[in-house]
Amino acid sequence: MMKMKSISASKASLVFFLCQMISALDVPLDSKLLEELSQPPTITQQSPKDYIVDPRENIVIQCEAKGKPPPSFSWTRNGTHFDIDKDAQVTMKPNSGTLVVNIMNGVKAEAYEGVYQCTARNERGAAISNNIVIRPSRSPLWTKEKLEPNHVREGDSLVLNCRPPVGLPPPIIFWMDNAFQRLPQSERVSQGLNGDLYFSNVQPEDTREDYICYARFNHTQTIQQKQPISVKVFSMDSLNDTIAANLSDTDIYGAKPVTERPPVLLTPTGSTSNKVELRGNVLLLECIAAGLPTPVIRWIKEGGELPANRTFFENFKKTLKIVDVSEADTGNYKCIARNALGSTHHVISVTVKAAPYWITAPRNLVLSPGEDGTLICRANGNPKPSISWLTNGVPIAIAPEDPSRKVDGDTIIFSAVQERSSAVYQCNASNEYGYLLANAFVNVLAEPPRILTPTNKLYQVIADSPALIDCAYFGSPKPEIEWFKGVKGSILRGNEYVFHDNGTLEIPVAQKDSTGTYTCVARNKLGKTQNEVQLEVKDPTVIIKQPEYKVIQRSAQASFECVIKHDPTLMPTVIWLKDNNELPDDERFLVGKDNLTIMNVTDKDDGTYTCIVNTTLDSVSASAVLTVVAAPPTPAIIYARPNPPLDLELTGQLERSIELSWVPGEENNSPITNFVIEYEDGLHEPGVWHYQTEVPGSQTTVQLKLSPYVNYSFRVIAVNEIGRSQPSEPSEQYLTKSANPDENPSNVQGIGSEPDNLVITWESLKGFQSNGPGLQYKVSWRQKDVDDEWTSVVVANVSKYIVSGTPTFVPYEIKVQALNDLGYAPEPSEVIGHSGEDLPMVAPGNVQVHVINSTLAKVHWDPVPLKSVRGHLQGYKVYYWKVQSLSRRSKRHVEKKILTFRGNKTFGMLPGLEPYSSYKLNVRVVNGKGEGPASPDKVFKTPEGVPSSPSFLKITNPTLDSLTLEWGSPTHPNGVLTSYILKFQPINNTHELGPLVEIIIPANESSLILKNLNYSTRYKFYFNAQTSVGSGSQITEEAVTIMDEAGILRPAIGAGKAMASRQVDIATQGWFIGLMCAVALLILILLIVCFIRRNKGGKYPVKEKEDAHADPEIQPMKEDDGTFGEYSDAEDHKPLKKGSRTPSDRTVKKEDSDDSLVDYGEGVNGQFNEDGSFIGQYSGKKEKEPAEGNESSEAPSPVNAMNSFV
Repeated sequence: MMKMKSISASKASLVFFLCQMISALDVPLDSKLLEELSQPPTITQQSPKDYIVDPRENIVIQCEAKGKPPPSFSWTRNGTHFDIDKDAQVTMKPNSGTLVVNIMNGVKAEAYEGVYQCTARNERGAAISNNIVIRPSRSPLWTKEKLEPNHVREGDSLVLNCRPPVGLPPPIIFWMDNAFQRLPQSERVSQGLNGDLYFSNVQPEDTREDYICYARFNHTQTIQQKQPISVKVFSMDSLNDTIAANLSDTDIYGAKPVTERPPVLLTPTGSTSNKVELRGNVLLLECIAAGLPTPVIRWIKEGGELPANRTFFENFKKTLKIVDVSEADTGNYKCIARNALGSTHHVISVTVKAAPYWITAPRNLVLSPGEDGTLICRANGNPKPSISWLTNGVPIAIAPEDPSRKVDGDTIIFSAVQERSSAVYQCNASNEYGYLLANAFVNVLAEPPRILTPTNKLYQVIADSPALIDCAYFGSPKPEIEWFKGVKGSILRGNEYVFHDNGTLEIPVAQKDSTGTYTCVARNKLGKTQNEVQLEVKDPTVIIKQPEYKVIQRSAQASFECVIKHDPTLMPTVIWLKDNNELPDDERFLVGKDNLTIMNVTDKDDGTYTCIVNTTLDSVSASAVLTVVAAPPTPAIIYARPNPPLDLELTGQLERSIELSWVPGEENNSPITNFVIEYEDGLHEPGVWHYQTEVPGSQTTVQLKLSPYVNYSFRVIAVNEIGRSQPSEPSEQYLTKSANPDENPSNVQGIGSEPDNLVITWESLKGFQSNGPGLQYKVSWRQKDVDDEWTSVVVANVSKYIVSGTPTFVPYEIKVQALNDLGYAPEPSEVIGHSGEDLPMVAPGNVQVHVINSTLAKVHWDPVPLKSVRGHLQGYKVYYWKVQSLSRRSKRHVEKKILTFRGNKTFGMLPGLEPYSSYKLNVRVVNGKGEGPASPDKVFKTPEGVPSSPSFLKITNPTLDSLTLEWGSPTHPNGVLTSYILKFQPINNTHELGPLVEIIIPANESSLILKNLNYSTRYKFYFNAQTSVGSGSQITEEAVTIMDEAGILRPAIGAGKAMASRQVDIATQGWFIGLMCAVALLILILLIVCFIRRNKGGKYPVKEKEDAHADPEIQPMKEDDGTFGEYSDAEDHKPLKKGSRTPSDRTVKKEDSDDSLVDYGEGVNGQFNEDGSFIGQYSGKKEKEPAEGNESSEAPSPVNAMNSFV
């Protein structure tokens, strides 16, 4: 039915176990902690896998590792143990595994070639290094060869072979002459990737005898030189002379002049070739062609674009270079060699393979005994690499068995580990192009919690800013962290706090009441520890009176105020700046506590002055501008704008320039600073004036540049500090001659409006830019990457031309050239445009969904081939919608949501999902035309989450010892409800809390009767639902059990909240009123009896009578039977004076207590008998008004005493 006060221990252990499965421990980088914890070895430094050494220097093979205890080192060479002690030339550095091979004693470096591997070992395992291949560099000499001179005819091609010696690493090749000057290279003459020197066609100036190939071996810093090669170029004229001298007059040899030839590829040969490159490397493709004129090389990628930002052209575009190649760069690359006589091409099929690279490298695991964990080793490559595991350097298949370990391909699963399970595991991923080796240790530790943050550390923040309070911790198992405020405060929860995984408590908006002591408690199954820190929240620093803008005359005094308000515990510092720099070192600047004063102000003091207030926690600033002006002159001078210039004259007329001169007008007491010249084009834009140029005020002539075919008029405007003059009268007109256009249209674009057209647009030339009549445009286009000729059309003075019948979305080269009746503008530059787009044809494939948590999922898809996009790829759209809730099994209106991912992105996150629900999604590619078809719907489900709070909680039927609770299920269960949790505790008037009781209620219940409660007691209830994931947010209510059966004040039960009075007003009860009346009557009878006895008369000694008739004021008048228990102070029992009124605050006024019994008679002349006895009547006493504001008063006379009860 229900369990009280504790949650099931088995469920708690299961939750704890699952938490441990999710994340392994992180060891903080605390030096003291690291010194105390045992740790398997970790390789921290090692030499590269392929290690080429200088044979002239000692060989240093690095191997550094860390661990606790410090590891020992050993080496293998070529797969067998390398006994360092037996080789006098080899030493190992102290506290290190680094080897040093001494080859200075005549030992050859080649003797130490081989494959080396380092092992670092301690009692918790062994880590190994990569296989380090040691090879000494080599720089061999050129082989002797007999080089014949090269005799070649002018215009023929030529290749000078270098054939450098094979070195390690390969040498760098370059060609020089005998004077050690590099041979010039060009589009005609260039060096190939193999080092050979290629001539597309030779010229007479290529004749020389010192073509020398050099090989530089960087590792040994040596350069080897090939024997010089001689080249002799015969021109056709000299060849004709030689032939004519050796022939008779009857023989005629008609030697032809140099013959132009179409391109022929010198390298590579044939029409196709293959190239394999590794992922991440630099891809170099080369095409060198012979021909006359010299061919020009162009590169394209068939079926795609060359990758932007990674493509470079070298060696006069003969070499295509693509950096950081990937599998996407696989394809056919075509080089096209072209000259005026034709073209040729070669296709290189590129395949990108990949050495292994990490997807998920194994990471160190720190576990506690009995915990579970996994090591994951995932790598990719082309071909797919194979994964093998080792433990402590030994293949796992032959390593000692560990029952807690299970190998599943690229994953090792650990279950219920023990301390003996500590080891170092190696993952090896290899294919034919290389390998990866990673060490990852499993360290099993049992450590009680430790808090690394110093005790009583003080944190200070400014109010309304975030506060971060640290609790750095470590323990194994991973400790749970809880925060408390105050010495006996309750655990901190709620939205006003953020709890970080590293133990830090964040208060996003700290307030003054956040100040106090915070306690961090860390606990695991091995123990518990806690630490207290202090938080102080300070008032922010505010500038309550800021500096203000000032306009001060020269030689006067300027003052800026900066009055601040700050937290009294913070010491502010005030700094003044001028124009964001320090104040000038000038005694005229006086800095006071709240102000800055500048004496005897000068023009240099103009600027912005800033007051900056700094404390250790915050900083504020305020600025104001000081403007220094001259004192007003006496008498005042009138300043005005100048008068317009006069007598404009044009001289020195030329086709493209003219000289303009003028006479300045009156300055009007302000010097002219400059003249502005404007022009009007009476031919194209009559009445519109344009800015031409401006000159200094001292200049009255200017040489003006002119454009063709413009009818110019000019005018001049004078400018001074006051303003601009009116324009001068226009000059005479001057018409310039027509000419070819100087420029072409701008902003040329090619964008298709339909799938089968290309719309070419441009910005037309302005009227005067036409340079002559008959302005037209020559529009040219051709398909890019296709050997097509240009198609051209001449159109009128418009700004658009439509090309119809184009293929869908193909690139075009476009140019637009201006022309008029006199000719064409210069050759325009080419732009790239595209014909019209069409809707994509293919949907994205291989759509996969990875659910991250109950509200978030990640979707992946394969990119759509660019050819099928048929337009500019704008991105992908993911449509997703909720099908149904798995908890309610009820469908609802489908509201599809859309997320757009820009560019060629192949994954995205789906936020805001509802827990425990079924969803569908599909993906579509988007181009400029619209969306493509949708991928097949993908169904996925979100896991359970924590529920929302119960919809209501009502408390009814209060009795002496029971309450009835009714509730509604959560609006959003977010899963299958497992139970409800009810917690309650008594509270008193001061809101102190009693012991907390907890009850677990089955999920199918909707009400509960709580019995055996205390009567007349207020209780506070906390109620929440939970699923298998955890508890949801709680709802709270308060209610009171009734006092007793006689005096019940029924609680008012409102919307889900029971209220009850804590006190019963007995003054309104009938039995109490009757009792009070009886007491009053009894007192009245007693007073009457006393009064009669005092008035009997008789002779008594004065002393006795005085004693017998003591001042009645000192007779206390008790109210025990008429009070309500509120006034228990001692002053309640003091004697009551005449006319006294006891106020509600239980004080007695001094002026009342000074009255005497005389006031109750007829003044100071009250009558006494001759023996001194009092004979006055109470009926003659003076009535006094009650004190203002007092709701309760007490009567000194019997009548008043009775009235006070009635």
